[in-house]
Amino acid sequence: MSLQGKTLFVTGASRGIGLAIALRAARDGANVAIAAKTAEPHKQLPGTIYSAAKEIEAAGGKALPLIVDVRDEASVYEAVEKTVAAFGGIDICVNNASA
Repeated sequence: MSLQGKTLFVTGASRGIGLAIALRAARDGANVAIAAKTAEPHKQLPGTIYSAAKEIEAAGGKALPLIVDVRDEASVYEAVEKTVAAFGGIDICVNNASA
């Protein structure tokens, strides 16, 4: 099954397993909303929503980096609304955030 043209909303997608899932989907040509807190580089952990977006687009997908704290309901709603506005909807939600 291909994810071509599908839209994924992935929490915790700035690094680790979330980024790996996003990159796999991007290779099929998926749209990926990167919903994570990491907008600024961490001194010990690589990856931000912006570096993840570059990787996703280099892999063939479309990326939407979103600063989201999944513990804040309003933050999640706003990110979902931005994703729907950018890509027309959400097909798959992957809740990978560690919070």
